Amino acid sequence: MTKIRMGMVGGGHGAFIGAVHRMAANIDGQIELVCGAFSSTAEKSIDSGKALKLPEQRCYADFQTMMEMEAQLPKDERMQFVAIVTPNHMHFPVAKAALEAGFHVLSDKPATLNLAEVKALKIIVDETGLLYGLTHTYTGYPMVKEAQTLVSNGEIGKVRKVIVEYLQGWLSEPEDPNNKQAAWRSDPAISGVSCCMGDIGSHAANLAEYITGKDITDVCSELTTFVEGRRLDDDGIVLLKMEDGIRGTLQASQIAAGEENNLTIRVYGEKGGLEWHQQEPNTLTLKYLDKPMQILRTGGMHSSRTGDNTRTPMGHPEGYLEAFANIYVNFAKAIEDIESGNFSSETDYDFPSIDEGVRGMALVEAFVNSSQQDTKWYSLNNLLSE
Repeated sequence: MTKIRMGMVGGGHGAFIGAVHRMAANIDGQIELVCGAFSSTAEKSIDSGKALKLPEQRCYADFQTMMEMEAQLPKDERMQFVAIVTPNHMHFPVAKAALEAGFHVLSDKPATLNLAEVKALKIIVDETGLLYGLTHTYTGYPMVKEAQTLVSNGEIGKVRKVIVEYLQGWLSEPEDPNNKQAAWRSDPAISGVSCCMGDIGSHAANLAEYITGKDITDVCSELTTFVEGRRLDDDGIVLLKMEDGIRGTLQASQIAAGEENNLTIRVYGEKGGLEWHQQEPNTLTLKYLDKPMQILRTGGMHSSRTGDNTRTPMGHPEGYLEAFANIYVNFAKAIEDIESGNFSSETDYDFPSIDEGVRGMALVEAFVNSSQQDTKWYSLNNLLSE
């Protein structure tokens, strides 16, 4: 048995998320980074690869060269999948090149810059039959999986209402030109049509759909840009209609001064509700109409899927990196089963797929389109002036 071989595009010197992906991929010892094109600048890309102790010949100047050269290597040496950790505008061209060269893809979210690109990407994924995964990280937490299991088993009854919010404060002031992470997220050419809702609102929407097992069907949104001169939204509030008559609210903000990564979800059914906080991820709260509230903790006696995605005994915290790692290890298992002839269906491996990628881009564009319409609001002035 050998490790699954990973290549990476993006994630060079100064890139936060690339290091997170590499740590997550390494946690379970199932994946090995073997090559990469780590920057849009050839010299920086090669230097970044060397700093990661990769062989010089597998530190590539650009992703096109990487795809071409890796495809020429013997099957038992070449990378088996590509992790894409670039800014949004590069997700589609890199994924397209990788799939057409015969490599599976695991991409940071969103899947692409816009909805048209992700629809084109889905066609390529379907035509090649290769795996495509998306790192909607928060679905990897054990207690999120427990919440999804409890809802699907009817523990809180038929779901009626969802309240989800993702609050940050790191963009409360104008972008520092030296802050690369802030600069590209607020640039429409790189980030897409939205900053706040595309970056973190999409995570909140994905979490709501994952836990309930129901799709968002309609939105009524108000997006705002509070920081003067910023070209994209930094705050948003959305009313949600979901399948089976579920109603909900979603709010996301990057100007909630003092907040860190405060992602919280509450789901209410006919018999009770549940609550989970990303900043206290080992705890899931269950609330009932007719019996005392329960506090569930990671590592306890929960569903088998929750246990399969838990690494440490009860009381030992698991967090963001481990949630990320669950997506990586499940994706690696799918590749291993494909190559051994034991693969059945992507749904058996519990990682976000191209379908979540399409829905994510559709939701972001729906948030923006809804916010640009005025007809959804009724003014009190109409009543007060009568």
